[in-house]
Amino acid sequence: MLYYALIFFIVAIVAAVFGFGGIASASAGIAQILFFVFVVLLIGTLVLRAIRS
Repeated sequence: MLYYALIFFIVAIVAAVFGFGGIASASAGIAQILFFVFVVLLIGTLVLRAIRS
């Protein structure tokens, strides 16, 4: 999931360089959502693993 967040972030940067504001904004938003989902899943996994140990 972090891989896809990085891909959308790169697409957002490239789109911003070429002046496509709408596409850059949408890609950055998707990248941000994927990153936060990744962080929540990571924290959840770490907490569950700490509880099981």
